[in-house]
Amino acid sequence: MEQEEIVLCGSSAYTKKFYLNPLFNGLPEGIKEDLNILCVLYTEDIGGTLQLIFDKEGNLNFRAECEDGDFFYDEIGSVLKIKQMQREKTELFESLEMYYRVFFLGEEFTEDKED
Repeated sequence: MEQEEIVLCGSSAYTKKFYLNPLFNGLPEGIKEDLNILCVLYTEDIGGTLQLIFDKEGNLNFRAECEDGDFFYDEIGSVLKIKQMQREKTELFESLEMYYRVFFLGEEFTEDKED
């Protein structure tokens, strides 16, 4: 794939909707549910929109935005909430990055072992 970024999923406090890119329908149901819960809870707590996006190297990034004039959006809370999610869900996000690199970028699967 020649795209710069691919959206994994996202949620909006404005539309009250969750989006999962159909390219990722092959993910296990439990992971799709976890992503739904993470994104929706974020937008309910913080406001605005949240997208989880893979960059061209396969890194998973968070993009949080709000509409102009949205005085209810918590910009400081957004940074803290994203850091909390990254800390608490490290294994999930690392697994998603590996999935993307193997199935979308064609990289070979290597299992890191610490001895």
